[in-house]
Amino acid sequence: MEAYLLDWANLLLRWLHVIVAIAWIGSSFYFVWLDNSLKPPVDDKLKQQGVGGELWAVHGGGFYNPQKYLGAPPKLPDDLHWFYWESYSTWISGFSLFSLVYLFNAKTYLIDPSVANLTPTVAVVLALAFLIVGWIVYDLLCRLFGKNERLLSVLVVAYVVVAAWGACHLFSGRAAFLIIGAMIATIMSANVFFWIIPGQRKVVAAMKAGEPVDPVHGQRGKQRSVHNTYFTLPVLFAMLSNHYSMTYAHPHNWLVLVMIMVAAVFIRQFFILRHKGNNNFAYPALAIVILAAVAAWIAPKPLEPAAVAAVAGSAASTANAAATPAVTAAPDLAQVQQVVQARCIQCHSSKPTLMPTPAKGLLLEQPEQVKAKAQLIYQQVVQQKLMPLGNLTNITDAERATIAQWYEGGAK
Repeated sequence: MEAYLLDWANLLLRWLHVIVAIAWIGSSFYFVWLDNSLKPPVDDKLKQQGVGGELWAVHGGGFYNPQKYLGAPPKLPDDLHWFYWESYSTWISGFSLFSLVYLFNAKTYLIDPSVANLTPTVAVVLALAFLIVGWIVYDLLCRLFGKNERLLSVLVVAYVVVAAWGACHLFSGRAAFLIIGAMIATIMSANVFFWIIPGQRKVVAAMKAGEPVDPVHGQRGKQRSVHNTYFTLPVLFAMLSNHYSMTYAHPHNWLVLVMIMVAAVFIRQFFILRHKGNNNFAYPALAIVILAAVAAWIAPKPLEPAAVAAVAGSAASTANAAATPAVTAAPDLAQVQQVVQARCIQCHSSKPTLMPTPAKGLLLEQPEQVKAKAQLIYQQVVQQKLMPLGNLTNITDAERATIAQWYEGGAK
């Protein structure tokens, strides 16, 4: 029952996180588009009121005319909408989900002994440190080099590269990708919390007091907002990557992560320029080239001949081995059951040793249970290599090949 309730908590938190993230990203993308699509007003009255740009649009059967003031409007409206709960709720729900899945199950999800032999406590502390230190370093870079946007961009990218390398050498690949995504998402939400909203509040307070508005607040908020829009697509990839083990399971997974994030930035840059009327297709073309290169680079290689030979030899008849070459035969259920007993029942048994209850309620103790789940085992162990989780039980390529040949031979 505990595992069932945790699954429900996971589902509801994940659902909430997706909903509020859509609201935040949607409003962020909209305002970036709006800001880049505004045209100087034609009406003299609007110019006199301080309107620097406007846009006419039609949507849902209605006409809209958003306007942007160069500074503060002549009169502050009573009903002023603030965009910040989309950001805060996204971070809160995301951190709650991260804690539920990864921090409370550090041994299973954060740690890969083949990467770094960490204790669960150390792994949790390091994961949290990536979120906190990530914001501190980024914010310090902005404070020191904020007036040189090009240099700042290079330094921020370099820092993300270093962080990706470090995470992939400390945590399991799956966790490392998510932690880098969470680090950048924390930076985004902290930008809203510490800079964008406080700056807007100071502007509103100055207007209510009849004091001149310092334009620096708008400039700083705009800079952090622009950074956030470039961060968005890399974060989305990092959050989705846990479903695609071919990316985070690669020996150079940190470079895979960096390259895909760079491609995402180029894609975002294309749309930002497009909003301004500049259709520079070099950016999406370069992104496609990078993604194609990554896909070709990390494509699964055929199993080593020794691994295949080991499977074939164990399944072949040995009666006439001295007289005739070995005859390759598909492994039988008994051979697959041996692999399952060695690598899988630590999580998928009535009394698992690596977790308190059977993972996903799936039991693989008996041969008939293995045969009933043949397709699922093949997908998870052979095709996606998601299981064993973090390869905690050290399954080998030869054992994966045993399962592959058994399933592809009819799962007999």
